Amino acid sequence: MTVGPPDAPQGASGEEFVDLQTHTTASDGALSPTLVVQAAKSAGLVAIAITDHDNLDGLGEAAAAGEANGVRIVAGVELSTHFGDDELHLLGLHLSDLDSMKASLVGFQQDRIKRAEQIVAVLNKSGIPVTLGAVMHEAGDGSVGRPHIARAMVQGGWVRDFREAFDKWLGGSRAAFIPKPRFDVAEGIALVHRAGGLAIWAHPGESASHARVQRLAEVGLDGVEVLHPSHPPLLSKKLLSTVEQLELVPSGGSDWHGTLDGYRKLGGQSVPREWLDMQDARVSARKERRT
Repeated sequence: MTVGPPDAPQGASGEEFVDLQTHTTASDGALSPTLVVQAAKSAGLVAIAITDHDNLDGLGEAAAAGEANGVRIVAGVELSTHFGDDELHLLGLHLSDLDSMKASLVGFQQDRIKRAEQIVAVLNKSGIPVTLGAVMHEAGDGSVGRPHIARAMVQGGWVRDFREAFDKWLGGSRAAFIPKPRFDVAEGIALVHRAGGLAIWAHPGESASHARVQRLAEVGLDGVEVLHPSHPPLLSKKLLSTVEQLELVPSGGSDWHGTLDGYRKLGGQSVPREWLDMQDARVSARKERRT
């Protein structure tokens, strides 16, 4: 198995491609689920995963749009967990028991609101009079997060753009950075499994040594996001080798949030349909073991 080059033309060799990490307005994406699906159709993708942060609200609309556009929708979510002292983002893909997952996510969404309140309070003390109401307006019906605070700051004229908001105020170690509540990765993996899904380590970067992936596999990790815009080709090849050695499944996605600029491009990672087939096989095998 080889790792395809980023930004390869979709369908140029007759191969089918998928994108297994996308975000919509149900969390911090810029486009509705319907528009994300239509963009996937235009990009020539045969399947996408909707993986909003701590939120499944976009899945129903996405499924309807997928059926209308001939694009398969993989039900997913992105969770923020901790592995030791490090934050680790976990994708839950192929979720089948959505009610179980939704019930668990209620607390996550409440924690997000509390965190937004804390960040707004710090900004106010620092002379930036952004309000929680303005932030929640930017979030709409989605799960509130730092991007919504950044948008409210831009709208208020207190920063020029997203980059300044994060570089000066909201990024890690900056004045208004508030860490997320700790949620152990093993608990996150168990939560995904209870909902019938696969637990995938999202955009792990250089931290995904063979030993660390093996430790996570021992507590149920199913796979690793091999292809991601932040991964250079050599790292992707290294991650794929680790996945194969540990008999896990590879995944990949653009982490697209709907913007037309920047280095994230829907379908730009050229994730092969074969990887989705491997994930399907793992889901089926787990179901067979339970029956």
